[in-house]
Amino acid sequence: MPDGKLWGISDLHVAFAENRKIVEGLRPESDTDWLIVAGDVGELTDGIEWALTLLSSRYARVVWAPGNHDLWTPAEDPVQLRGEARYRHLVEMCRSLGVLTPEDPYPVWAGAGGPAVVAPLFVLYDYTFRTETAANKEESLAQAYKSGIVCSDEFLLHPDPFPSRDAWCRARVKESERRLLDCDPALPLVLVNHFPLVRQPTRILHYPEFAQWCGTERTADWHQRFTVSAVVYGHLHIPRTAWYDGVRFEEVSVGYPREWNRPGHPRTVPRQILPEPENR
Repeated sequence: MPDGKLWGISDLHVAFAENRKIVEGLRPESDTDWLIVAGDVGELTDGIEWALTLLSSRYARVVWAPGNHDLWTPAEDPVQLRGEARYRHLVEMCRSLGVLTPEDPYPVWAGAGGPAVVAPLFVLYDYTFRTETAANKEESLAQAYKSGIVCSDEFLLHPDPFPSRDAWCRARVKESERRLLDCDPALPLVLVNHFPLVRQPTRILHYPEFAQWCGTERTADWHQRFTVSAVVYGHLHIPRTAWYDGVRFEEVSVGYPREWNRPGHPRTVPRQILPEPENR
């Protein structure tokens, strides 16, 4: 039997019919392939469940980390849970499907390119990826509102019971760091988070004001502090491979149809994480 491969994909946004067709077409190369789904499956709970049900029936293992869209509470969603309660609802949904989450023991990928611990994280953002001219969160948000570049999270992603999204982020950073410190240092990690763990990928955003909704400076050294084989993330809708401090970072998003339909868009298929592809 083939050793299998570890794949990564994110930002499926299955509310779009074109993206649902992409999900319907996703199939492993072998019976032992795993799939990382790094967030933003969809906005409605039934769409998220549909996609993860399908993928978990095809891949030997599916590992999910939540994206900001997954955590939204749209008025049209029958599930009106907010914040932490919504996240925990999605965790239980995943568990019922056999999909691993940030709340479960980290699995060990023992196939080609392994062994490696696959660590799905739930680390939000705290507005520290500010513009160069903003001295604090308040100034940064004011600049974003003035320019008209405001993430919908401000209206749809509720931090309950935390007082703010950045407070929720701080709690999640603390919990994630604790879990990573407990990992066996002899095994390399594949870190999975919806938001980039370092700021560098946001430097190419067309609208720099949007970066404040893209991560936290509190995770900037995690790829150096821990033994990391690769970092998998999405959110930016700019799929690419980059290297920071000798560590491979894979942005694995699909994005919206208006984006991936553009000529020259890199791909709408999973990106191989392990074994590391020879041609990158």
